[in-house]
This record gives sequence, structure tokens and C-alpha cells, in this order.
Amino acid sequence: MYAIVRSGGTQQKVAVGDVIEIDSLTEKVGDTVALPAVLVVDGDTVTADAAALANVAVSAEVLGRTKGPKINILKYKNKTGYRKRQGHRQHYTQVKVTAIDAKKLSSSAKSGS
Repeated sequence: MYAIVRSGGTQQKVAVGDVIEIDSLTEKVGDTVALPAVLVVDGDTVTADAAALANVAVSAEVLGRTKGPKINILKYKNKTGYRKRQGHRQHYTQVKVTAIDAKKLSSSAKSGS
């Protein structure tokens, strides 16, 4: 079983036990967060109905904070002497998926592929 979850404007495929990096959260290390599911796949059963997915709970535990790779931003204008150099590192939160609770799905909400 796996799910597609939304976090910070991006979607990621997760299964129980996966460690993923999502945009920075305010929760402390050891706290539990709930991630909204966009799609749930359980064997041959695919669930994408918004009403059914409202009952799905994907929970994850916060492991720590990390930073992404350094991005160098260089601006240059020819013949004017204008040069600007800037760097950026995105902050991320590492979370470990602990459970995908899809038992609340009704059989009418499930659709086979």
C-alpha cells in the first residue's frame, strides 16, 4: 500500500517506513504530523475520490531539520560593471511515515484500474 501526499505545494509517493523531506514545518522533533492524501493505492484498488480521501489519515513523525543544496544566483549586465551574487539554501523537515490509515474507505468509494 502506498499513498500520494501533498505537502508545501508538492506531491510525493510514500509508503509506511519511508523517510521524506518536505518544506519546513514548525513542529518539534518527535511530534506527529498529518499529511493530506491525494491518492491511495492498495494492491489493485486505486482511490482518488475526494470524499473518500477525507477519511484517510497519513501520519508521520518529525525526525529533524535539513537544508537543501546551495543554489548560486548570478546577475550580470554587460558593459555597465553591474554584478550581483546571491546564494540560497532551502530549509526542509525530515519526516518518517508511520501509518497510512485507509481502513475507513467504503467499498463504494474504491474503484479498480
